[in-house]
Amino acid sequence: MKPQEYQKLVQENSPPRPLLRNMLWAFFVGGLICTLGQLVLNFAMQAESTKAEAAAVTLAVMILVGTILTAFGVYDELAEFGGAGAAVPITGFANTVTSAAMEFRREGLLLGMGAKMFIIAGPVIVFGILSGFLVALTKALILGLF
Repeated sequence: MKPQEYQKLVQENSPPRPLLRNMLWAFFVGGLICTLGQLVLNFAMQAESTKAEAAAVTLAVMILVGTILTAFGVYDELAEFGGAGAAVPITGFANTVTSAAMEFRREGLLLGMGAKMFIIAGPVIVFGILSGFLVALTKALILGLF
């Protein structure tokens, strides 16, 4: 059987995906995480003197929340329902790094957790930096700064 025939057979026999339901769950879960982040930011703005300091506190708290929920296995369940809604916020990044660190902890602190925890998140960081650079370069070219 050729690969194209196999793919066609798989598509014919696969159950339909509930796309609308998945999008609604992603929207709900992502919105819930972002609402939590906004509440933390509002609280941090009361305690900190500048908005930048409050934003830094918010990022740290949300990363901590994502890490703790991953450690207890809760974030994986949340991601099962929320899909991209749970993957996109900073808590999703914390989940990725923490999951990889937990997976490789048996190999030791340096060569296991230290080396492997960015195996999945590393390309995301590189892509984010590269995308930001290209957008800034495009903006500079459009505005005639060069």
